[in-house]
Amino acid sequence: MLLLSEVIISNPHVENFEELVVVLGKVSKRSDELFFRMDVKPDYIDVPNNWEDRLEASFY
Repeated sequence: MLLLSEVIISNPHVENFEELVVVLGKVSKRSDELFFRMDVKPDYIDVPNNWEDRLEASFY
């Protein structure tokens, strides 16, 4: 299972939510993980209200 906290920690260069969406999409393509868990809320200024839906869509 891929954890959002692991993605954030392993990509310290990400500065905003939109970059996180892109990085998560790339990570999911090269990973063999089938499941994604949002164990933390991203701590960026531009996190939208539908952040969970956006990240889930990016992963799958």
